[in-house]
Amino acid sequence: MEISSPFIGTFFAAISSLLSNYLNGTALAAVSVLAALVIFLIALSIIIIAFSYLFSWLERKVVARAHGRHGPTYVGPFGFLQNLADFVKLLSKEHIVPSSAERPLFTVMLPLMFGLFVIIMAFIPFTNAFVGINTSLALLAVFVLLSFSPLLMFLIGWTSGNKFSSISAQRSVIILVSYEIPMFLVVLAVAMLAGSFSLGSIVGMQNTGWFALSMPIGIVVFFIVLLAELERPPFDLRDADSELIAGWLVEVSAPYYLISLMLDYTRVLVGSLLVSILFLGGWLGPAPIPPFVWLMLKVALLTIFIMVIRATTVRMRMDRVLRLGWAYLMPLAVANLLITFMLFIR
Repeated sequence: MEISSPFIGTFFAAISSLLSNYLNGTALAAVSVLAALVIFLIALSIIIIAFSYLFSWLERKVVARAHGRHGPTYVGPFGFLQNLADFVKLLSKEHIVPSSAERPLFTVMLPLMFGLFVIIMAFIPFTNAFVGINTSLALLAVFVLLSFSPLLMFLIGWTSGNKFSSISAQRSVIILVSYEIPMFLVVLAVAMLAGSFSLGSIVGMQNTGWFALSMPIGIVVFFIVLLAELERPPFDLRDADSELIAGWLVEVSAPYYLISLMLDYTRVLVGSLLVSILFLGGWLGPAPIPPFVWLMLKVALLTIFIMVIRATTVRMRMDRVLRLGWAYLMPLAVANLLITFMLFIR
């Protein structure tokens, strides 16, 4: 049985050899594939949980320092265990579904959205060897899957039965749809420059120079769009306390709020990985540094930059957010596409 992913294929071969004395044929292949996929999901879960924990702790410290506060300090050294205490507190509370909500849909939509981003991460290579779904159309698959997030976001708000949650979901969807067009234009320019929709090939093409140097307009547009897609400041209209409270998460109770936090951190991880792979050479770097570590260093620098932006910027008005997307980012994305075609495409 041929498996395109080197990571899953390695464990598939090892498990098949271990179980060959007990199983054979289709049963052996099915059990080996399932076990290899479980191992990959465990490895992916460890990365998501570790990133979420470190990101949330560091963000609280960075924002507190910028605002002249202490941030978490008491639970654990430097407050490092405060997130664990918050995790236990949220998980121990009762899960409540509003009486006016569409219970089946409301119950499943937020976990489904989190699962969507886990599937997206399966397409993103951390190294040449560590990738879940290795396909030549990975870039296309990632952004097709990302296009489902506005729909799921709207359904989370609408199925809660709360009009403020529904209004906020509609506002978020308007922003996301407006900013997806410039994002796709930048991604198209990257695909043209690399001559491939394979994320591994895109990284390989940057062996002689990062795409950020070839298309500086592209990385600026993509990063701004990324902040809007992640609903991070200054585009965090979801959390406009004076207007919409917690946005499309108004009716989410404590356990589901924990899922929403994990979703936000996973979205930041996915966005930072995409910027690193598309523009910053991915895992390519100095030989003494392992490829995975080099990629994570780039992701760490990007996430720290995202934290600093949160700590130092104010929320934009809705009309200015839309104007920025349509009047400025769209023309810049088109210009980036045309410049890339004229200078680099033969």
